[in-house]
Amino acid sequence: MADSIDADTRLALDLALTIRHDGQGGVADDLAEPGGLTTWMRGHADLLPGADAFVADAAALAAVRDLRAAVRALFARAVRPGDPSPADAARLLPVPQAVLCLNTAAALAPTVPVLTWEDGAEPVVRRQAVGGAAPLPALLARAALAFLASPDRSRLHACHAPRCVRYFIKEHPRQEWCKPSCGNRARVARHHERHRKSAQAVGD
Repeated sequence: MADSIDADTRLALDLALTIRHDGQGGVADDLAEPGGLTTWMRGHADLLPGADAFVADAAALAAVRDLRAAVRALFARAVRPGDPSPADAARLLPVPQAVLCLNTAAALAPTVPVLTWEDGAEPVVRRQAVGGAAPLPALLARAALAFLASPDRSRLHACHAPRCVRYFIKEHPRQEWCKPSCGNRARVARHHERHRKSAQAVGD
C-alpha cells in the first residue's frame, strides 16, 4: 500500500497506526516511551528530515502523542457514518480540540513557497520551513492536515475485524479489512456466530 499513497497520507496513517492490536486481545502503544518514538522516526527517515539523528525525549514524545490523539479523533470523524476504531470509541478528543491541536502544531514553523522546475518536468511549488528544518510536531501536523484535506480521506476506513484497531486506506471498492489476516479472522468469527445462533435456535 505504501506505493499507492503519497508521503503525507503515509505519515498521517503511520502515526495513527502506532496504536495497534498487541496479539493478545489488547492494545499496544508503540509510543509508550521516548525510545519508541526514536525507533518510529528512524523507520521514516525517507519522509522526515533529520530522522536518522533524532533522539526523542519526554517533551517530544508528549507532543507527538498529543498530535496522534488529534489525528485519530479526526480519522474517526472522517470514517463517519461508520464506527471509529475500537481503540478510540470511548476516548475521542472533541473535533474542535483536535483541529486546534493540529493547526497549532502546524504553525510552529513558518513556511514559504519554493518553486522547483526541472528540465522536462512541470514546475512544482512546495512549502519550505523558514530558517531551517521544521520541528517534528509541525511536520507531522502538516502531513495530517494535507491528508485530511485530500481525496485520500474518502478512502479511509476503520478495520472492524476481531481484535483489530487499525485505520486503513481502501485500495479497491470491495475491500473491507486492513489486511488479509483480518479478513480471515472476521470470516471465522462470522462462521462461529452463525453456528452459535443455529445451536441456540435448536435448543430453544
